[in-house]
This record gives sequence, structure tokens and C-alpha cells, in this order.
Amino acid sequence: MHPILLIVFLPLLAAIVAGLGNRMLGNTIAKSLTTGALFISCILSWPIFVGFLTGSMEASVVPVLKWVESGTLSFDWALRVDALTAVMLVVITTVSALVHLYSWGYMEEDPDQPRFFAYLSLFTFAMLMLVTADNLVQMFFGWEGVGLASYLLIGFWFKKPSANAAAIKAFVVNRVGDLGFMLGIFGTWLVFQTTSIPEILAAAPGMTGSTIGFLGYRMHTMDILCVLLFIGAMGKSAQLGLHTWLPDAMEGPTPVSALIHAATMVTAGVFMVCRLSPMFEAAPVALSMVIFVGAATCFFAATIGTTQWDIKRVIAYSTCSQLGYMFFAAGVGAYGAAMFHLFTHAFFKALLFLGAGSVIHAMHHEQDMRYYGGLRKKIPLTFYAMMAGTLAITGVGVLGVFGFAGFYSKDAILEAAFARGTDMAMFAFWAGAVAALLTSFYSWRLVFLTFYGKPRWIESEHIQHSVHKTPEEAGEDTTGGYHPHESPISMLIPLGVLTVGAIFAGYVFKYPFIDGSAEAVNGAFWGGSIYFNENLIHALHAVPTWVKLTATFVMIVGFVTAWFAYIKDTSIPGKFVEQFRVIHRFVYNKWYFDELYHLVFVKPAFWLGRIFWKKGDEGTIDRFGPNGAAWLVQRGALVAKKVQSGYLNSYALIMLLGLVAAITWVLF
Repeated sequence: MHPILLIVFLPLLAAIVAGLGNRMLGNTIAKSLTTGALFISCILSWPIFVGFLTGSMEASVVPVLKWVESGTLSFDWALRVDALTAVMLVVITTVSALVHLYSWGYMEEDPDQPRFFAYLSLFTFAMLMLVTADNLVQMFFGWEGVGLASYLLIGFWFKKPSANAAAIKAFVVNRVGDLGFMLGIFGTWLVFQTTSIPEILAAAPGMTGSTIGFLGYRMHTMDILCVLLFIGAMGKSAQLGLHTWLPDAMEGPTPVSALIHAATMVTAGVFMVCRLSPMFEAAPVALSMVIFVGAATCFFAATIGTTQWDIKRVIAYSTCSQLGYMFFAAGVGAYGAAMFHLFTHAFFKALLFLGAGSVIHAMHHEQDMRYYGGLRKKIPLTFYAMMAGTLAITGVGVLGVFGFAGFYSKDAILEAAFARGTDMAMFAFWAGAVAALLTSFYSWRLVFLTFYGKPRWIESEHIQHSVHKTPEEAGEDTTGGYHPHESPISMLIPLGVLTVGAIFAGYVFKYPFIDGSAEAVNGAFWGGSIYFNENLIHALHAVPTWVKLTATFVMIVGFVTAWFAYIKDTSIPGKFVEQFRVIHRFVYNKWYFDELYHLVFVKPAFWLGRIFWKKGDEGTIDRFGPNGAAWLVQRGALVAKKVQSGYLNSYALIMLLGLVAAITWVLF
């Protein structure tokens, strides 16, 4: 049996058993089954990844079963294993396994643990189906599967109205993107007469310059197909315009946030663009759109992250921004750099989310950073983990010596954008540089507000009223203030493992990911699984020194600014807000995208719904349908009631009259 079958289907089996068994199995058995299945999948995934790194493994397709045969449409359910798949396998299974283990401590008091762990495993299975897809229909199956699982997990606490609203919002916004994705798949089938990804990618370069009719116009075939496919990626990966669901997804439990943001749903769009990179290379207009949307998202989300107080929302907007980096890297043709940032980002973003969860756990589920402060001595292990994640996301490192994960992947993206040299690529370079400055600022702002300064939770009535009722349960110290506590070992072990990844992932893997080759017998690491632009890689390494130092320079500026504002003189933020109140309100309210969508889409939809409900359903259908028919039946019953005299001779007379009438009708 090929190990890929166990890797993919063990999480599904665990999800089915835990979900159907639920409380009959009990918390411990359900958690053990799902967590054990994910760790087995993780253990089996790493040798495949290492095999492609060393060149000892070649791409293969493992058939599962016959799926569809309808006329000329025919495809099987098969699992593709190549270098791109191997990268995603280790990202998904490693982060998911650690999130499962982390959830043992984080969800310990929740009464629905079997259901939660079943959803987590189902989520992982759907993502594994997506990244192992050998045809577009199978990819769509996984694509919709992660959408379903995200809906279930974001709304896991379904008795909470805000969680239900967030789950519905995520589902609806993604349906908008998925419409584009479906049209892209339909169009691809129409053009190539196959859903097989290898066959489509082989034929894509030959379609350059061809046109197709769309919405009454003749358009370049590959441009229109790739734009439609990218709209799907915009929804899944929360790019500007279809991003509004991502911050609200924080209503789900923190482990869910880590899984969605680091390893599963939001990376699906980036993976899809890289998987179909030969198609996008034949579509210059679509690539320009990818660059612009990615760069704009990168900058837009970073500005919002500087103003938020909710620790999880800051990290959520950080995810949105980092995904923008990945997309514009793909847009400039540096697909290896995009995947490298996806790989490193998985480690440090999962670390930041799980670290934030540890802080929230310590502060009795308080998420507002204004009620934190001085926590580094109370929860030191969490502090060190969060520091490692912050050093990684801000890209701390010394050129030519050593750097944390983001130092290599983010810098490679900026260098690739500069090396590409087009107007759109230069726009992406400068937008990415400004976003890197803002990333450094809001990341260090989070650290300083949470772990440094005055312990604001000691005197905070907000915290004191939210903790347990008795001093013994609350862990209150002798001063009467709430005493934060370190997380249990099941939460700290994943933090430790991810810390190692955040520190070393960039340094260890930069060569195979960026240069595309390793000390391998059969040459390139990617092995044709993505489009590899060798000229761009050479140009990337040859950019001026100031370009290579740009990310480090802006990182330092962001750090110093945050230190002055939140450590040296804490009155600076208040003065800034007072001076630039309009700008701050605009950014704090997320550029008013939610309000705009509510005005343009939600209110008209509700108005139209009320019209159909009151005028259509109740006023017309119910009036002349159920209500009208019921009235007629009632009136008819009153008339028929009078005929029922109870006398036999009356009934005989009526029967005789009816018989005479029937014979008369037949004869004449």
C-alpha cells in the first residue's frame, strides 16, 4: 500500500469514528483516535518530502477508484504525489497534528470535544484531498470540503450568535469566490476537453494568443480562464474584496484559527495558483491581476493590523497580509518563493496563533490587549515562543549569516518583485516594503502590549469580573489581582516544536525552495510540479545590495517605532490618534468594507427578501394558495353539511338524481 493512501484517508476514518461515536466513545478515546491518526499521517509525510529533497523519490499517481464516465467526460479518483504535493503534505499534517495535541489542553473544559476533534480531522482530510488532486473536479471536491469544515469549525460554539454569523459570512463570501472558480473549471473543460491537470498544463502554452467568447466579447482564452480561477483563490485566501470573512473567523476556537490560517483553507488559493502556474504563465493579464491584488492586500491588511486591540484579529490581518506576499510572488513568476513563504509562514503563523491562545488561556479567555501587560514573567514559556514567532514574521536576520524563517522567504519575494522589473512588479515591491514596516510595527506592538509594561490586568475590573468566582479558582495573588498561569504541557509541546520551525525552517530549506535544486540525483527539487523561471532566479540573486537590505531596514524602523510608542513614551499612540483621528477611524474600521458591503449588498438583499416574503409569499401565494384553498374547503364543507340529513330516502333520491344526470350526459 502506498503511504499516501494512509496519509489522506486516516484523518477521514478518524473523523467518521469520532463524529459518529461522539459521547458514546468519550472525550479521551475520540481525542486519541483523531490525534493519533494525524500524527501517523505526519510521520508518513516527512519521508516523502525528504525523498524529493534528496532526489530519491519521483512524481507518481496513485489510483483510488473509477469516478465518472459520461460521454467524453471521464476521470478517476487518483492521488498525485510530486514535490509540490510533498511540501503541502508536511505543512498540513504537521500543523494539524500539533493543533490536535494543543486542543487537548485548550478545549479541556468543552462538553463537545469529540465533535470538535472530528471536525478538525475532517478539515485536514478535505485539504489533503485538495493538494493531492490529479484533476480539477477532485480539487473542487477538496476545495468545497474545506469550505464546509471551516463553516462547522468557525460556528462550533453555535449557541453564540456572533459565531453563527461569522460562520455564515465565511460560507457566503466563499460562495462568491467559488462561483468564479466553478466558471473557470467549466471554461477549462470547454477549452481543453479534459479535467486532468497534467494534460491541461501540457497544453496550456499552446493556447497563448487564442480567444474565446465570454459575456458577448472576444477575450484571450487563458486570461479569462485564469482570472476566473483566481477569483476562487481570492475567496479562499481572503484577498482584497473577498477578505471580509477572515477576521470574523476568529469567533471559532483558537486552534481552529491556527489551522485555517497556517495550513489549510487560506493556503488553498496560493497552492492552486502554483499548481496551475503554466496556465497563469500563458495569461499575462491574469498575472498582472494576481500581482496587483496580492500587493494591495498585503498593504491594506497590514494597515488594519496596526490599530486592532483583539490579539487574534491582529494575527488574522497579519495572515491576510502575508498571503498577499505569496500571491504577488506568484504573479511575478517566483512560484518557488511563494511556496517557500507558504512553508515558513505555516510554522510561525501557527506558533503565533497557538501562542495567542496560550495567552488567552492564561487570561481567562480575555482577548483585548489593553487588559494585558507584564506577562513575560508570569508565562515565560509562552513569551519565548511568541518572541520566536515575532522574530520570524518580522524577518529578523543578518544577511549572509543567519536569519529567522521570514528573513529568507519574505526577502526572496521582495527581491523577485524588484528583479522582475515591470511597473506592476515595482508597485508590488514598494507595497511589500511598506507592509513589512507595518508588519514589524504591529507585531512588536502586540509583544509590548502583552508582555511588557505595567500589568494592567491587576487593576482591571474587566478582568476581575470575568474570572472564576472564588479566589482559589481564580488563582488570585496576595494583592487581590488575577494571577495568570502557564498553559498545560499538551499546549506547550506544540509551541516548542513550532518554535524550532520558526527559527530554522528558512535557513535549512532556502536553497531547494528558491533555487529549485538540491544535492539530488535527478536535478531540480520542484521537478516540473510548478513553473520554474531560471532567469528570474538568477536575477533575484543579482539585485543591488540596498534591495536585499530593504526588508531589514524597514523591520528595524517598525521595531523602533513600536518601542518608542509602547515602551519609551506610552502617550504617543494617544497623541497620534488625536492628531489623525479621521485616518485612525478609517483604518480601525477596516476601511469600512463591511459597512460598504452591508449598504450595497446586504440591505438590498434583505429589502428584496421582505418584498418576496410579504408581497409574494404571504400576499399572493398564501392568499390564493393555502389560505384561499382552505377558505374554499371550509365554505364547501358548510354547504355539504346541510345536505347530510341523516334520512335514507333522501340519500336514495340524491343517488337516483345523480344516476339520471350521468345517463343523460352519456346519451346526449
